[in-house]
Amino acid sequence: MAAAHRILVVDDEDAIREMLGVALGAAGFDVLQSADAQSAHGLIIDEQPDLVLLDWMMPGVTGLELLRRLRRDEITRDLPVILLTAKAEEPSKVLGLDAGADDYVAKPFSRRELISRVKAVLRRSRSAPGDETMRAGSLSLNTMSHEVLIAGKQVQIGPTEFRLLRFFMTNPERVYSRDQILNNVWGGNAYLDERTVDVHIRRLRKAIASDGHEGRIQTVRGAGYRFALSTASTSC
Repeated sequence: MAAAHRILVVDDEDAIREMLGVALGAAGFDVLQSADAQSAHGLIIDEQPDLVLLDWMMPGVTGLELLRRLRRDEITRDLPVILLTAKAEEPSKVLGLDAGADDYVAKPFSRRELISRVKAVLRRSRSAPGDETMRAGSLSLNTMSHEVLIAGKQVQIGPTEFRLLRFFMTNPERVYSRDQILNNVWGGNAYLDERTVDVHIRRLRKAIASDGHEGRIQTVRGAGYRFALSTASTSC
């Protein structure tokens, strides 16, 4: 019998931690709890949870600050994190996802919805590519080291743009609509405007502009975007 996934709940409100602990425990998860970001970071290092439910607004170090710290650390940068917050406006969602959150749940939320999202993020993390380097000309992406190189030189790229590029390089020459890109890169529960895709496409093109690689991400009018293996082809 497989071991239960371990979930760390980080929230400064006792009632919310207790509610989530009961709900997750009833769903078969092993639950850890923390009331602040500092103790949560220690638990993450010591206990190595499979996923973190992280409250955004906490006194002292916020959940968003902890998330950014986790993404900077080689040991924790791939740890799945779901942000919990009352900030339901789209700019806040984009900020959280850009910081590296795997999903976003706005308070108040139903227990069933939360459990469904936890399971979905865990499925996506299990299906992530292993130690693999993908290449397109002088452009390369390593899924384990999280490095993007152009002609052997490291490219500075944000976590969202990295996931976007990995998706494109895994599925070259195929046209994807904005909605399909949202579902595959941000997850089906992100509920973001499709214009978010355009913003990150522009950022990604700028990041990989060396050697003309920005031309690999092509706009297909009326359909979406595709990643071209050859930069000689043109947008439709």
